Amino acid sequence: MHQNIETMEQGNYSVGLDIGTTKIVAIIGKENEYGKIEILGIGKSKSLGVHRGVVNNITQTIKSIQQAVEEAEANSGLRIGSVVVGIAGQHIRSLQHSDYISREDSEKVINDNDLDILCNQVYKLIMLPGEEIIHVLPQEYKVDGQAEIKEPIGMYGGRLEANFHVVVGQVTSIKNIGRCIKSAGLDLGNITLEPLASSNAVLSQEEKEAGVALIDIGGGTTDLAIFKDGIIRHTAVIPFGGGVITEDIKEGCSIIEKQAELLKIKFGSAWPGENKDNEIVSIPGLRGREPKEISFKNLSKIIHARVVEIIEQVYVEIKNYGHDEQKKKLIAGIVLTGGGSQLKHLKQLVEYITGMDTRIGYPNEHLAGDSDKEVVSPLYATSVGLLMNAIENDAKTRRLEELNTIEEEENNPLAEEEPVLVENGNLESSQEQNRAPRKSVLDKWSDKLKDFLDNAE
Repeated sequence: MHQNIETMEQGNYSVGLDIGTTKIVAIIGKENEYGKIEILGIGKSKSLGVHRGVVNNITQTIKSIQQAVEEAEANSGLRIGSVVVGIAGQHIRSLQHSDYISREDSEKVINDNDLDILCNQVYKLIMLPGEEIIHVLPQEYKVDGQAEIKEPIGMYGGRLEANFHVVVGQVTSIKNIGRCIKSAGLDLGNITLEPLASSNAVLSQEEKEAGVALIDIGGGTTDLAIFKDGIIRHTAVIPFGGGVITEDIKEGCSIIEKQAELLKIKFGSAWPGENKDNEIVSIPGLRGREPKEISFKNLSKIIHARVVEIIEQVYVEIKNYGHDEQKKKLIAGIVLTGGGSQLKHLKQLVEYITGMDTRIGYPNEHLAGDSDKEVVSPLYATSVGLLMNAIENDAKTRRLEELNTIEEEENNPLAEEEPVLVENGNLESSQEQNRAPRKSVLDKWSDKLKDFLDNAE
């Protein structure tokens, strides 16, 4: 498959690639003049080589990726070169860690370099064999004991401390994603933790400030991301999703998987009390066998049992974060998204189990008004979030390139450097003013992980 990366840059569009357990989605889009996202093309394929968020058949996964990419290219008439990929799966775990550095000169202002030294110190933590730190995210800083500082740059102090949210994954699982992207003929633009991607697509900034738990129910896993005061506080991956519900229906009703999935989507309910005993659906028998009759009540009992198990596990994680403490209370409650969130009466069941306000999260907050109805489904929350990350990533790259060009021109001895008057009345060269924007910790993490994956053999 021939990739034209130049077209990618000239075309001013970006691509998100969601490698899920049940489906793989390639989504092409760009930001319009109103700051909304226009979807230019979407391609999806059945995911055959992924189990519970982890690649377990590289050849099949490569085929599925290529299929989704080709469909997106055909729909949009555009070529895909570079993609932003999501990372999730059963192998991901997170932990809290506090660390500090002592600065040589407390009279010197705290700068980028100090934060880098502190973050790099966390990367050196000893992990379990076969695990790799893939994400170090500072939550709050302390300077000389002064707590709850969100941005320490510009302050003075001898001791700089921080609380970190550290995300860890299995080395082999992470490298396998990198291998699949490379072998599918694509470039890896960036990597985003999937619960973070879907939360960007469906949560508002107000919800993140007030405190919210995003529950993304996928085919193979249920991902949780908790935000409070606008900061990611907790992430977790529960190794069950919509797939196990289908599996339970298949076994409980003695039918094939395809029929079980259809039953779940068309007639499934998370609340058994809703159905009357006499409501029945007839399933065609295999190869001339008698059709099978299944009562809605029995069907929803099977679904209810498994959904309760998933929600209770998620609620344990929410309580582990400390939701019961007044200071950590999640005022905005729960937002459900992902394909599994479309199950009838799930919202009511979640509210009943947790006692928290719940809504279904649709990724329409940032999409242009004329977007295809299909894309606005919770099913595409992660895909849209990855596309948003890709657009942001590409915009940053373009800004850095422009600034580098300006710097090169200014460093050219033939070019005259214009002095600029700054507020305190001193003269400063325009070169000083046009410093490249500071990379966020998440960008630095992405670069680090990208290097790690690029080295995947």
